Amino acid sequence: MTPDSVSTWDAHPFLPASKRPRDVRELLRLIFGHTEFRPHQEAVCRAAAQGQDLLLVMPTGAGKSLCFQIPGLARGGTTLVISPLVALMEDQVAKLQALGLTADRIHAGRASDASRQVFAAYHQGRLDFLFVAPERLAAPGFLEMLVSRPPTLIAVDEAHCISQWGHDFRPEYRMLGPRLAQLRPTPIMALTATATAQVQEDIIRQLGITEAQRFIHGFRRTNIAIEIGELGPGDRLEIAQNILTNPAARPAIVYAPTRKHTERYATALAKVLKAAPYHAGMPATDRDLVQAAFVRGDVDVVVATIAFGMGIDKSNIRTVIHMALPSTIEGYYQEIGRAGRDGLPSRAILMHSFVDRRTHEFLFEKNYPDVQVLQQLYRQLSPERPMSREQLQRLVGHDEDVVTAAIDKLRVHGGAALDVEGQVLRGQPRWEPSYLSQRKHRALQLLQVAQFAASSECRMRRLVAHFGDSEEAELTCGRCDVCRPASIGIAQDSEALPSTRDFDLRLLRTLAAKDEQAAGRIYREVFERGGVERSQFEHRLELLARREVIRIKTSSFYKDGQWIEVRKLCLTPLGSQRMGELENSLRSSITPPQITVGTQVIHKVYGAGQVEQTVAEFGIAKAVVNFQTVGLRKVAAAQLG
Repeated sequence: MTPDSVSTWDAHPFLPASKRPRDVRELLRLIFGHTEFRPHQEAVCRAAAQGQDLLLVMPTGAGKSLCFQIPGLARGGTTLVISPLVALMEDQVAKLQALGLTADRIHAGRASDASRQVFAAYHQGRLDFLFVAPERLAAPGFLEMLVSRPPTLIAVDEAHCISQWGHDFRPEYRMLGPRLAQLRPTPIMALTATATAQVQEDIIRQLGITEAQRFIHGFRRTNIAIEIGELGPGDRLEIAQNILTNPAARPAIVYAPTRKHTERYATALAKVLKAAPYHAGMPATDRDLVQAAFVRGDVDVVVATIAFGMGIDKSNIRTVIHMALPSTIEGYYQEIGRAGRDGLPSRAILMHSFVDRRTHEFLFEKNYPDVQVLQQLYRQLSPERPMSREQLQRLVGHDEDVVTAAIDKLRVHGGAALDVEGQVLRGQPRWEPSYLSQRKHRALQLLQVAQFAASSECRMRRLVAHFGDSEEAELTCGRCDVCRPASIGIAQDSEALPSTRDFDLRLLRTLAAKDEQAAGRIYREVFERGGVERSQFEHRLELLARREVIRIKTSSFYKDGQWIEVRKLCLTPLGSQRMGELENSLRSSITPPQITVGTQVIHKVYGAGQVEQTVAEFGIAKAVVNFQTVGLRKVAAAQLG
């Protein structure tokens, strides 16, 4: 289905509306072709069919869509579905139409003639389902059209978008509460896969469904192995390619942090795999083609920004790779949930380093300006005299992006409003505490995702605990890189990287020369000057310790009124074996340099000064041997004059 195609509602009437049953089980069998509900679906469908407001939090792939589709049909009339993404709407409408149901959509990507026909079909009572974006309810006359013939059920999909505490907060979702109030007493369903207890409360409060029945069901995904590796940006593409060249790892989604990265990674992967990019900067037709090709199996790997994945009906995705640190745990959980919906073993791989946190901090300052910027804008606004964004930008002197973000935040928190022409008016004065709370929470989300990535506890258990699922919070998964450190994972995939082998060899040689050294001293003297980040150093130490290549001894002492912890590193028998393997590999890979009598070999050993050997003292053959075995990291050869 193309965005501008006009539906033919009576073209495929498998079961006319007048002959449809009202029982949810009969609808499941006759319309959707299933004999049994998945866990928890039936109770949700019955509650919604009876007209109860409800909040449904259910994992990605557990069948949330059916939980509003069946009650909508059971209640008769038209179900209004508010959905955040065009791709999600298109996919769901196409599926419902394939079942012979009368479903259509109105969004900005459609031609005005097509939208008018949908508008008329709704008003005439010819639609079972009408899908709209939240922004559509702000369009002149649209809400009035709905009021003139109210829907029989309202489903707010991806409802976490309504909450300022959610991971994908959208201002137009925030406006839904007062707009949908005009359609009451039509029951409202709020559905999402990712909502903490705080977000759940905010959804209910914002939608005005304080008596809603809550259905909060398991966040644990038992078939997904989560693997996290701290790797510099330069190593990640090679690791992703190594993983995805295995046919068992495909189909796959690779999430990139920016559009630029999306294009670069897709171009590189397309040289060896059927890969394609997907991001919001591409034309809608190109995005649709990529998505359709992926669903059909013509494309094995989609490299995308987080815009890709919602509503994609592809159950056999084997691998989800994040090429950088996500911005929230909630978003990360939703994205990895697109893997393994068929129940078969799947992998979720995250590669990150400290540089990702710096990127997040930069974007945070851009998207959540300092409160003084908002105060400055608020003082310039008037409740009677609207101003354009351009006027405001000239008055306050900030970049366009900062001003746009500040205006949006003022709108959300009541400090500004837009007139019918989109110009800005002053709003209510008590906006500041709400904005400061949201800004503080967003900063906390960034901290939480960084702590999750750095944690050494079971990955799935930590995710489940984050969402407040107390029943399963104590169970380990037995699949992640923490539960099974010796299994094939991101750490194993990175073993062949030159940077990893170089790190291990330097560390093990240092401990072989002098065992039981302080970790901080080794970092300063051996690794810091080579550009290794402290977080990468610590991450690798933890991994080597779990594999018993090294042993970490912890002690503490009291100084200047506080306890100070010291960690000392010790070489194990396995570590000595690993060092020997790396030494042999290094010797076999070195091409002996051409050294003549009189050449001086300079070997810089960090922390131990400079060693100079004059080849003339040993002879050429001896010099070649010394050149190979002495040089731990950097060797320079210069002809003596």
